[in-house]
Amino acid sequence: MNRGGDGPTVDAVLIAEPRNSEHVDLNGFMEGVKRRNPGQPEFVQAVQEVAEDIFEFIADKEQYHRWQILRRIAEPDRVVSFRVCWEDDNHNIRVQRGYRVQNNNAIGPYKGGIRFHPSVNESILKFLAFEQTFKNALTGLPMGGGKGGANFNPKGKSDGEIMRFCQSFMTELYRHIGADVDVPAGDIGVGSREIGYMFGQYKRITNSFEGVLTGKGMEYGGSLIRTEATGYGAVYFLENMLRTKGLDLAGKTAVISGSGNVATHAAEKINQLGGKVLTLSDSEGFVHDPEGITQEKIEWVKTHKTRRRGRISQYAEEYRSATFHAGKRPWGVPCDVALPCATQNELLGEDARTLVANGCIGISEGANMPTDLEGVHVFRDARILYAPGKASNAGGVAVSGLEMSQNSARISWKEDQLQQLLRDIMDGIHQRCLEYGEESGGHIDYVKGANIAGFKKVADAMLAFGVV
Repeated sequence: MNRGGDGPTVDAVLIAEPRNSEHVDLNGFMEGVKRRNPGQPEFVQAVQEVAEDIFEFIADKEQYHRWQILRRIAEPDRVVSFRVCWEDDNHNIRVQRGYRVQNNNAIGPYKGGIRFHPSVNESILKFLAFEQTFKNALTGLPMGGGKGGANFNPKGKSDGEIMRFCQSFMTELYRHIGADVDVPAGDIGVGSREIGYMFGQYKRITNSFEGVLTGKGMEYGGSLIRTEATGYGAVYFLENMLRTKGLDLAGKTAVISGSGNVATHAAEKINQLGGKVLTLSDSEGFVHDPEGITQEKIEWVKTHKTRRRGRISQYAEEYRSATFHAGKRPWGVPCDVALPCATQNELLGEDARTLVANGCIGISEGANMPTDLEGVHVFRDARILYAPGKASNAGGVAVSGLEMSQNSARISWKEDQLQQLLRDIMDGIHQRCLEYGEESGGHIDYVKGANIAGFKKVADAMLAFGVV
């Protein structure tokens, strides 16, 4: 179809360039990703982990090659960076850098958390937004993938300093988000306090009350069970994996990393299902309690860590049955199941080999990409039950999606309704992983299943839209 003139047809222009590179192999594709994203190892790692499975899946599917779908998903729609100026309690002017990465909105508004931590940079946020794209697709809810944050450290800051920073951050961010555009949530360093300050500033600037953030307080549009959802969801997914082997969590020992929201609620749910939690950790080390970290002890950790800003090492002072191991991670403690719930790349290849050698039968990731690429390969080669974070930690964003629905309808669902919906969503994610991850001999490769199921939903929507 020629629209006039002597130039090439529209159809020829659309098809010609993709056909020139339609069958680039995995190595060639990854070389291109590295070349376009220098100095961004976390992002490259996230793309590599997905691409290893997707290239096999699309080998005989011409449409995905022709329209360069994976290449387009691995290039964010936009990366916004901005200056955040604020004044500390001593009247010093401080300057941080803020970001919002909007990776892909093929199936719904961008959705993903805001992280405040000194380690925040473009690479980490691009990897998180890329992962979020597949995670959100797996939930079955209409949400695209995004992520944001700043290299601001809330630790040691007063409430006034945190309020001023959040207000300054939102003064720039507000122009890039909206209930039908991009709906951020909390993440590391961003809890209900920070969400409240940001929502208040958004409302002040726009003079509108809309569900533009999730993780809000119950007084102004929040959802029940949002706090518990990520940790509970990771355990529900683990429970589903065990059932495929005729097993359950009763009597199983678990090692958990982290001691924040995700880790403590994962520990809580494991206890409820009859398991025994042996460890929790923070950046200084881990505690090992052979008698088990009971619900009473979990409540102590929640209070100690969130209200008193304490360290996990003090658990061993409070409970004499425990020992603290400074500068170490818990993966050497023999266990039946493991849940890395702290941060990215906290479980390395050697740690994975130790877990397998010690008889660990299942890993469910509560954090985003906590296992490095070598560790992922160890777990997959060992053919044990291994759930990647894009599947197993999707409970948090799932309930955030439900909060969006409640905000749009101006309603609040009851806790039992939300608990059942969370269960149903995690069951649905597990089923999608089974559909694309089942291999010969009945083994389920959950990494492959999650990557392909998430990719296919996003990719098919992109095909429907054409080249946009």
